[in-house]
This record gives sequence, structure tokens and C-alpha cells, in this order.
Amino acid sequence: MRDTNTLTTGEAVVDGLVRNGIGTIFCLPGIQNDLFFDALHARTDEIRPIHTRHEQAVAYMALGAAQASGKPSAFCVVPGPGFLNASTALATAYSTSSPVLALLGQIPLSAIDRGYGLLHEIRDQMGILRTMTKWAERIEGPQEAARLTHEAFRQLGAGRPRPVGLECPMDVWGRTAPVALPDGPAEATTVPVDTDKIEEAAKLLGAAKYPMIVVGGGAQDASEEVRRVAEMLEAPVCGFRLGRGVLDSRHHLSITMPTGHRLWKDVDVVLGVGTRMQPHQQLWGTDNDLKIIRVDLSAEEMDRIVKPDVGIIADAADALIALAEALPKHNSARASRKEELDEARAKTMELLSPLAPQLAYIDAIRSALPEDGIFVDELTQVSYISRLAMPVYKSRSFIASGYQGTLGWGYATGLGVKVARPDTPVLSINGDGGFMFNVQEMSTAVRHGINLVAVVFNDGAFGNVQRIQKLSYGNRTIASDLINPDFGKLADSFGVANLRATTPDQLRERLEEAFKMDAPVLIEAPVGEMPDPWSSVLNLPRVRG
Repeated sequence: MRDTNTLTTGEAVVDGLVRNGIGTIFCLPGIQNDLFFDALHARTDEIRPIHTRHEQAVAYMALGAAQASGKPSAFCVVPGPGFLNASTALATAYSTSSPVLALLGQIPLSAIDRGYGLLHEIRDQMGILRTMTKWAERIEGPQEAARLTHEAFRQLGAGRPRPVGLECPMDVWGRTAPVALPDGPAEATTVPVDTDKIEEAAKLLGAAKYPMIVVGGGAQDASEEVRRVAEMLEAPVCGFRLGRGVLDSRHHLSITMPTGHRLWKDVDVVLGVGTRMQPHQQLWGTDNDLKIIRVDLSAEEMDRIVKPDVGIIADAADALIALAEALPKHNSARASRKEELDEARAKTMELLSPLAPQLAYIDAIRSALPEDGIFVDELTQVSYISRLAMPVYKSRSFIASGYQGTLGWGYATGLGVKVARPDTPVLSINGDGGFMFNVQEMSTAVRHGINLVAVVFNDGAFGNVQRIQKLSYGNRTIASDLINPDFGKLADSFGVANLRATTPDQLRERLEEAFKMDAPVLIEAPVGEMPDPWSSVLNLPRVRG
């Protein structure tokens, strides 16, 4: 640490943000944070504030930026209702293991938890914040500000990526004192690889007849290492939601969940990399004939469902590099499994064939979306099937909400993705129900020049809910029909370019047109009720144990 001139708490926090590489902060100002924003104003040449129309979008944009880049992002909101508005996105950041810093205001320090009924006061805000983060603290003076901001970024780089939080009372932001600033950014913590466990894993995998690799979000920065180990073992690589794109879908070893399920009964050794493996272990089943190896940064994940035969606590890339070095002396001679896997993938497409309307739109999207383009998933009919059928070519190019399944997250998250990857085509797809959760952020797209392309599949309903009501509850539909605006006119009123597509072929054409525009674009795609994906495709039965 080094001594500097006297600083306010706000100035010390802003310094910490800049020092740790935050070039953009997503925000919605308010009186409890006025002195923070006054400190930020002096350094807007180094950190760009992007303000939204709702706190929910503030946090979703930070989440999208973190998912698209793999690097920390930050947002700032007022306490109480501002924080609670942002909490859904913060919970999603937690579920997707995303490195997001939540910077919250607070009522005056002496009044916290006293129940005076001050503006934006809620009971135990810090306690709520701690349920949605892996670490959170309150700044109570300028001397603490630099230290705690530094620690927040150290926590973001230590172990499993998950959000962290800092809270600062409104009367603390402007306090001044001599502040010792760090010499540099917080350093990421490196977890040493246990070579003995790598050797155990290499022996099991080397002797396996039908190995499989399951990848999750923790493998997104280890694509090359996953490919190398997979090819050594001729092991199919199965990714779902957060694991899509780790291995290029065009690779002969890349499979999606239905194909993985078809093969699961014969798998003798499974290597899970950066994934909870929840559906595989709890839904597909395990038995004594299946050996489980897991690579994860989180020790608590290792035996949450089934205790693995080998648990390796390490960064995915580091562990796989070591495993690739250890495998040759144990590995069996292996023939290509391309023909076998091609056949299994063909049977998956047969299984998916009743979902022809969704598949046609997915084909159109993949055809129009450039190879390096990023797809932002939502809770809508086309998205559900995209997790199983859409080819994904690059890591961090399929953005999903993980197990949280957050309806309405897509458009605002897509804006954050585009901010983090401004030179990459980004597509957000939405249903008409979910899109209206953050429709106001078309204003944000125009105000800040965020050229996101979005599609709204408009069926005039919370379509998934309504279809389930029809099929499972004797057609007794309730609270699932929608009255929508004219989406084209609405987009136009915000200054967003608007297009319309009534068929998959038209959608492909409109997408190709939209990606050439230097502007935010909304494409409305009117659709009817789509076939049920749940009964035979998404609810895959237990096949072991």
C-alpha cells in the first residue's frame, strides 16, 4: 500500500474500480449515492457510466458483461427498492457463477436497522445482500474504502466466480481522510493442481471404454484444453446451457443433452468440468458401475449430490493441461467414435422432429448469426430448443440464465453483452411476455448507442404457461393471455429500428439486414402456439440407478 492525498470515500472506491479494470459501471443514481457519483464524475474519462430506466436492467447489464467477457463487472444502485429491483439479476449472477460487484447505497450509518422509517430503509439489507453473494461488507469510513474495494476484487478472483457486494451509507461517501491505496489491482488466487488426483483421474479415464466429458460454465475459458483431452479419449463432450460452445458444435465429439442421455447408460467414466452435473446425477441417475471425476473451483460442489471417485479442486484449464500430460501413459488405444456419435445425433434430431416450428426458427437464426456472433437465451419456445439443437461455435457465445431460469432477463442482459463485446454481433431472442419485463431499456440502447439486435416472438400469451394449462388442466387457462403493444410502433417511438418477420425465412433475411445496421434493432416475429417440448424432449427419464 502507498499513502496518497486525502480522499473521500467515494473517490477511494472509484479509484478501486478503475485500478481493477472496470471501464464501465452500470448505474441508476439516487440521493443516497450522490457523493459517489460526484466522485465518479471526475474520472469519466476512465470509467463510463451507463444508466438505465430500471434498476433491474442495471444489474442484468452487469451480468451480461461479465458472462460475455469472463471478467468482473460492476453496478451501482440506491438502497431498499433500488437494491431489491436489482436482486433478481443478482440472484441470476449467483446461479451462473458470474463475477459481478454490487455497489449499494445505504441510509445514514447511525440509522441502519433502527427502524426510523427513513427513505429507502429496509430491514437488514446487508443480510439480504449476503444471501445473493459469496462475500459482502459495509464501508464505514474512507480508510476502509480502498481496502474493502480491493478485497471485493480479490474475492471476485478467488475460487468459484460469484457476485460480491459493497454497501456504503449516504453520510460516509463524502467523508475525507488520508487513504492508503493499493499498489496495483487485486491479484487472482491460483489453486495448485493436486498431481496425485490428476494421476488417479488419468488412470480411470485411460482405462475407460465409454468415457464422457460434461462441461458447464466453469469450462468456458478452457475450450482448447477440453478439446485436447476429449480427442485423446475419443470422449463425447456434453454441454447444456452454460456449457454450450465450450466445444465447437461441428466437432465430431460435440453432443447436446438428448444425445448425452442416449449414451449415458453405457458411460463407465464421466469427467465433469466446471459443472454441477445436476441433471446427469439426479435425473439420469448413477450406479456403482459409473466412475465420476470432477474438476471444479468449489470444494462444496464436489459431493453435493454424489461423492465423486476423484475430486480435483482447480481451475479447469490448469487441471486439464495436467490431465493431458498424464493421460498418454495410461490411455488405451482408441478408434474414432465419429460414426457412432453421428448416428446418436441423428436419432436426437428424429426425437426433436415434432418441434419443427422451433427448429425452423433456430435454423434461420444460426444461418444469419455470424460464426462469432453471441446468442442470448431467454425463457421462450425457441430458446428452450436452442439449448438442444442450435449449433454453437465459440466459447462465451451462448449466454444463458442457468438454473435460475429468469424470465425477462434477456433484453437487458443482451445490452450488457453488447457493451462488453461491442465489435461482435449480439442477438437477444425473447417472447412477448418476457420482453415486456425490460421493454423500457430500448431507451438505454438508443441513449448509449448499444447496437443490440433483438427478436420478439409474439404469440399473445405467456405461451409455455398457457400450453401447460391446456394440456394438463383440461384447457382451463388462467392469467396467461396478454394484450401487447404494436411492437414496431413502440420501437420506432424509442428510435429503435424495427423490422417484422412472419416466417423463418423472413426472419433469416431480417436478421441479415439487421446485423448490417449500425443501430439497435427490434424484429417482431408473430407466431402461433408451438408444439410441446416438455413431454418427450426436455424431461429425459432416469436410465441408471
